Amino acid sequence: MEIKTIGVIGAGAMGGGIAQVAAMSGFEVILYDVEQSFVDKAIHRFSAHLDKQITQKKINAAEKNTVLGRITGTTKVETLETADFVIESVVENLAIKKDVFTKLDSICRSEVIIVTNTSSMSITEIASATARPDRVAGMHFFIPPTIMDVVELTRGYYSSDETVRMIKSVAGTMGKQCVEVKKDTPGFIANRVYTPLLLEAFKVYEEGIASKEDIDAAMKLAYKLPIGPFELADYIGLDTLKSGMEYFESELGPSWRPPLLLKQLVKAGRLGKKTGKGWYDY
Repeated sequence: MEIKTIGVIGAGAMGGGIAQVAAMSGFEVILYDVEQSFVDKAIHRFSAHLDKQITQKKINAAEKNTVLGRITGTTKVETLETADFVIESVVENLAIKKDVFTKLDSICRSEVIIVTNTSSMSITEIASATARPDRVAGMHFFIPPTIMDVVELTRGYYSSDETVRMIKSVAGTMGKQCVEVKKDTPGFIANRVYTPLLLEAFKVYEEGIASKEDIDAAMKLAYKLPIGPFELADYIGLDTLKSGMEYFESELGPSWRPPLLLKQLVKAGRLGKKTGKGWYDY
């Protein structure tokens, strides 16, 4: 089946970015969210990004209009019935994701592949909410999707070889390299490796060993990381990070428990850059 139209569920920083990458790669895009304001903000961010590219002489105004014209925003999930490939990018909550997949399963044509952008949760369990588990897999983009050139491709228990082949083809058209996760395990590759670093950074700060500014500086200067752990946490979203750690804790044990201070920041509404306040003020 030829993939011409990609549906994206969720118009936040990640979903909106994925929609942008898809449109810039030549796909028609249906961008869905529950509120029109979320969709409008995503398209506005996309337009502003294209304006910067015009300033940098990477594209012209006509090309911008062509790319923007490929995106259809909607609050009607039924619109996804015309999509050839669907990417879910909603909040990191297993129950919510399963509900979304059940709805998509009833709306999308039987041959359509539905992938989840989850950064940590079980592909097999998400796929169990559908009658097409062979056509469900993980396709985890990294934030920001417009810059990061890698996606983690994770098979669920029933994911077929054809599904994996199609995902690799879509990713390639988007200019992304797939790294394949051999087992459907919490955190996959990158977050399984990097989350302990975040937890230890938070612990060092809570114990008063160093300021968060100096921890970030040490990790960037000593290990040439492009962004420090506290800066990255704010960029990811502290609520998203907390949910992921809670899932790790439930699956892998208490050593993955989110720290108290992270929980307090989330309760205080300090969710990171998206709210203007997280570990840092913006």
